[in-house]
Amino acid sequence: MIKVSPMLTFRGQAGQALKLYEDAFNTVVEVKMTYADAGKKGFEYKEENKDFIYYSQLSIGSQAIMVSDDPVDVLDDNTKGEFDKSFLVDLVVEFDSDDMLKSAYDKMAEGATITQPLHSPHYCSLCVVFVDRFGGRWQFLGYGK
Repeated sequence: MIKVSPMLTFRGQAGQALKLYEDAFNTVVEVKMTYADAGKKGFEYKEENKDFIYYSQLSIGSQAIMVSDDPVDVLDDNTKGEFDKSFLVDLVVEFDSDDMLKSAYDKMAEGATITQPLHSPHYCSLCVVFVDRFGGRWQFLGYGK
């Protein structure tokens, strides 16, 4: 069996993002380890980044989501070479009710950039597409009142 699980990588804001996602999706972080916890086993990190998230995992519904911080500024806007390419990934979260969607969205909307405001397309009862304040791209789809 092959399974694909998304990993969200941040520039030092993974801990804050985890708190937001826990609240928005009424879930708990199942695993959380900092770079200091992991130690320097085959990778380097800046000493000032020792409290960054090395690895964490939470579940949204039945899907595991992994969250970490970039330990050496690979995500720096000025980085050149193999990391200057773009690859956008949206996390699509499907809700059984529009009320569940609205509750999660209300918690995540602060500081977000809305690319498609709440609307009712042909394929679901309610939809919103946005980039959260940490840069995570989300599509929320509701299926029912």
